[in-house]
Amino acid sequence: MHQLRITAIRSEALFVSALQRSDNPDARQVQQAIAGAVRAYGGRGCAARVAQEFGDHPETAVVRMRWAREVVGATFPAPSHEATYLLRPALAHAG
Repeated sequence: MHQLRITAIRSEALFVSALQRSDNPDARQVQQAIAGAVRAYGGRGCAARVAQEFGDHPETAVVRMRWAREVVGATFPAPSHEATYLLRPALAHAG
């Protein structure tokens, strides 16, 4: 559940950033754009801007959000269930 929220925040931040699909951004550019948007607007501010765009321009907002989600998924791959399971015992003993 936590991973889903982080992914949503990253996607919203990328959506409201100045980065464009045509820029063919690399992972570092994506990370910088997300960090900049979160610094500028905060997590809730990014979400509010996304909502406004979906209200004002739903046809283009859908395309941009699809792109943002794809890029975030490629830049920040979710850990596999196996990796999470394997790390769990190590994390339990770390504290």
